[in-house]
Amino acid sequence: MRAAVLHEIGQDKLDVLDDVEAAGFGPGKVRIRVRATGLCHSDLSAMNGVLPQPAPFVPGHEGAGEVLEVGEGVRHLKPGDRVVVCWLPACGACPACRRGQTELCLAGFMNAGTPNFRRPGGDVFGFAGTGTFAEEVVLDAGCAVPLPDDVPYDIAALIGCGVTTGLGAALNTADLTAGSSVAVIGCGGVGISAIQGARLKGAAEIVAVDPVPARREAALRFGATRAVSPDGLAEAKQQVTGGEGFDYVFEVVGRSATARTAYENTRRGGTLVVVGAGAMDDFLQLNMFELFFDEKRILPSLYGGGDVVRSYERAIALWRSGRIDLAGLITHRVPLAAVNEALDQMRTGTALRTCIEI
Repeated sequence: MRAAVLHEIGQDKLDVLDDVEAAGFGPGKVRIRVRATGLCHSDLSAMNGVLPQPAPFVPGHEGAGEVLEVGEGVRHLKPGDRVVVCWLPACGACPACRRGQTELCLAGFMNAGTPNFRRPGGDVFGFAGTGTFAEEVVLDAGCAVPLPDDVPYDIAALIGCGVTTGLGAALNTADLTAGSSVAVIGCGGVGISAIQGARLKGAAEIVAVDPVPARREAALRFGATRAVSPDGLAEAKQQVTGGEGFDYVFEVVGRSATARTAYENTRRGGTLVVVGAGAMDDFLQLNMFELFFDEKRILPSLYGGGDVVRSYERAIALWRSGRIDLAGLITHRVPLAAVNEALDQMRTGTALRTCIEI
């Protein structure tokens, strides 16, 4: 089958090959025909080494498709079922799951060390234990979440990560208060979803911060009340909050520099929500006095900070009712053969989200 493969960490181009085979099918597994997958900035971060990932690997972790085959012991799925790929499934038995913090379950990360594919030259991993830039993928059955018939594959692919992450940061992690002031730093697909979540929660002011004009324009369409470049954040803070700082600031970039900016623009007693996935050697510096004196809450948000399957269901319900716009996030639809062109658009920030149709 065809799949896009990165041979070495640090390369900026993928090889679309036709000699890749989905591997590992057996008890407790499902084989999925991928129909659509989203291109997320985390894929770029894995390619350039910001996020740890063994190579060679097939990128992609936002995907949706149909079940081709189920292994022994799989009861909740059958061939022909439509599913969304969950890259971080909950085992239901570990301490985190028993506490109700299923997004902290490590079972999914254990799968990341097992190759999902093979080629004549050897094994190939799947990013985050999945690898959806391929025509087929074999996954643990828990990674395949049933998808209602009325949800298109491209919409489902976005719900599989970016939408769930951004919405959840506002609805679950921050649980922000109606009438509050909000700033969102980084307005790609995840940041836009955080903006939509803030709007749903009744934020009075939502300031979108991004260096790319097209993304600032998009942020206004999705619910931001104003949009500024990073250089304009100080003025927006003065105009919106009288210089005090925002009630909630979402950092959706994954860099210590922007996290520090987010902290400085959060009011005393306010909340900084860290959504971006950054590098292990990139350290955020805070002095002990300001940490104590300002009493700002710093809340990391992993995968939306809540039960993933319930978050999928909530996103679908909100989309059905017209409360959130998901189709508008998909600014480009490309075939798998054009994956490198899509990667370039993501790097330049010209696309909120690219859907790869496989």
